[in-house]
Amino acid sequence: MRLCFLVEEHYRHDGMPNEVIRQLTAWGHHVDVLRPGGSLLRMTDLVEAGAHDAWVLKTVSGGPGLTLLEAAAAAGMTTVNDARSIRGVRDKALAAAIGRVRGLPLPPTYAVARPELLAEIPTSEYPLVVKPADGSSGRSVHLLSAPDGLAALLPELAGEGMLIAQPYVPNSGTDVKVYCVGGEMFATERCSPLHPGRAVHERQVPLSAEVAAIAAQVGAVYGLDLYGLDVLLGPEGPVVVDVNDFPSFRQVPEAAARVARAVLDLARVGGVRVEEPAGPGPSWPQQRPYAAPAPLTATIGAQASARAGEGV
Repeated sequence: MRLCFLVEEHYRHDGMPNEVIRQLTAWGHHVDVLRPGGSLLRMTDLVEAGAHDAWVLKTVSGGPGLTLLEAAAAAGMTTVNDARSIRGVRDKALAAAIGRVRGLPLPPTYAVARPELLAEIPTSEYPLVVKPADGSSGRSVHLLSAPDGLAALLPELAGEGMLIAQPYVPNSGTDVKVYCVGGEMFATERCSPLHPGRAVHERQVPLSAEVAAIAAQVGAVYGLDLYGLDVLLGPEGPVVVDVNDFPSFRQVPEAAARVARAVLDLARVGGVRVEEPAGPGPSWPQQRPYAAPAPLTATIGAQASARAGEGV
């Protein structure tokens, strides 16, 4: 197969996606790497229909890579993930609206174009978590305990564009990150960016049936195939606080091979299968539901052995 990876400068030396690219190359596939943030792009000639079996995006939010992926999709090419689905989660304000109306356990979300407008949020909603609507990698995430702390935060938020604010979900100080790849799910635990002082080493943890069901629902609601979600185990149950397309897949066993295999599978079938949701609600790309995942600890070794050498 011939694949095009769009890789932002931020990920130029990152294990993901470089290890995936190396794995695909080792399996005999041709991979072109385009760095949208560091190249002069002749947009009228860049996307040639049929030149690649699939285009894959690994870029920062707000970067030019998504524009290129959308251009490839408009020319009828397969993209990983679906270009419309990526847009739907990279805008966190949009993602919150879509998720809430489709029944995902997301916190109530406010959006403001200017940080001083956060002062209009009712005091009863505090403490608040404030972050950029296009943020990634924990950038500029703040816990605002009371309205009188907003003034000191305004200079830092001034250049961030659209912001979202959500009531803080009480938790243990750790996030559960669920990675979804090729129909499999893996859970890791790590220190929350709001509680950096906790001595929590990132590690793989068992995935509960409740969180697995929510993770599958996230894929269906947003139409994603390769994705991750951050879950807080709050007093009223799990709450989804972030969704990422093509995350790092840290702590996932044989992550590069799993992601590479998933990319090939999606390229062969033409990417995500889009279905119209039944009943009332917005028309949005929807992935076919995942099958119920097998118990995590019982399947890793068997799956790794069975799949060795399957890449081509």
